[in-house]
Amino acid sequence: MTDAHAEGRTLVLLRHAKAEQSEELPDADRSLTSRGEADAAAAGAWLAKHKILPDVVLCSTARRTRQTWHQVAMGMTGSPPEGGSAGPRPDVRYEADAYEAQPEDLLALVHRVDPTARVVLLIAHNPGISLLSALLDPDRADEEGLRTSGLALHRPSLPWADLGRGDAELTRRHTARH
Repeated sequence: MTDAHAEGRTLVLLRHAKAEQSEELPDADRSLTSRGEADAAAAGAWLAKHKILPDVVLCSTARRTRQTWHQVAMGMTGSPPEGGSAGPRPDVRYEADAYEAQPEDLLALVHRVDPTARVVLLIAHNPGISLLSALLDPDRADEEGLRTSGLALHRPSLPWADLGRGDAELTRRHTARH
């Protein structure tokens, strides 16, 4: 059976931007640094420049990932040449299961995405987000994984619900640094 949406489908994996180090706060409550905010906005501008605008955003509930999404969204809607119109508003889901997740947990979130979605942006943490990228395309995996504000673009060959090991070619990497 062929998948009519496969050709235009993109899964964007984004490791959250640079966060403050704090021994006083619980890990989930750490905020982005000012550099992290700028880098996340730069990631959004890069996505907009390349017309990679999400239909669905899956985001960890940790503060730094929510702030990353906010800055990415701001970067996508910035004025040219930094960005451009982000188009229709994406369906944003804050997922507790994306915090401290294993790659299989993150993949389970992707499996639940509406099959008609063309671009899915998943914002999560290492090591899970880097390991998911490696699981989806073991041949092109980066041994060092994603850096903060690092993007990995995958082109799935199957519907979201059927994705597994080796089913989404890694087509591009980008690390946003402002």
